[in-house]
Amino acid sequence: MKKNILITGASSGIGFATAIRFAKTKLYRLIICGRRSDRINLLAEKLHSEYETEVSQLSFDVRNYEECAKAIASLKHPFDKVDILLNNAGLALGLDYIQDGNLEHWNTMIDTNVKGLLHMTQLISKGMIERQNGHIINICSTAGKEVYPKGNVYCASKFAVEALTKGIRQDLVTHGIRVGQVSPGHVEETEFAINRFEGNQQKADIYKDFTPLNASDVADAIFYMANCPPHVNIQDILMTGTQQASASLVDRSGRKYKDQK
Repeated sequence: MKKNILITGASSGIGFATAIRFAKTKLYRLIICGRRSDRINLLAEKLHSEYETEVSQLSFDVRNYEECAKAIASLKHPFDKVDILLNNAGLALGLDYIQDGNLEHWNTMIDTNVKGLLHMTQLISKGMIERQNGHIINICSTAGKEVYPKGNVYCASKFAVEALTKGIRQDLVTHGIRVGQVSPGHVEETEFAINRFEGNQQKADIYKDFTPLNASDVADAIFYMANCPPHVNIQDILMTGTQQASASLVDRSGRKYKDQK
């Protein structure tokens, strides 16, 4: 029987790669979500034409609870029961010392990375509790494990994801719902850097001297987590590229693994 997976932030990066990874198996229906309806529609067409996947697309902002609730309420059979929720939508904005921080950046990161996850989890976990079954996977980060200079509020938002993942796990453990997170380090093939530096391509070119993870690597980890036997709950996958030892320690001596992917 096919399962339904809902992916927030599906229009690019890890969300996009995860949609492709699950679609390839032909074992899932996909509910793809994002603010940019044009990109979501293009992804839906790709999934349908290349993988014959059943797709439902939703365009809304996870920061807005009312939009989230309206979008979830609009799902019709056979998409109305969400078996797997991937809370992927998130971003970093700015790289500033705390005294120079941009208040708008702070609010956007907190509203997206923390409140957006809360909005979606509250709405979708209710149905999972009714069915006594489901799986919630959050995208955390190495930034949710250790801070780095100028990462202050972004790191705080990802530390919150780590705490929420553990808290949600404890709240839902008696309902047969699995809860876990994937915590990647540097990942290319995403919009992370270009968003952080607000479109400044020169500043965003941070992967030129080492080989980081790519989005499909993280998608593979998510797929593994979701496809463990029902009695197995992977609570956290912490992953980095071979050249990254910590949030801030990276071997930048060249892209050593560029041709080995």
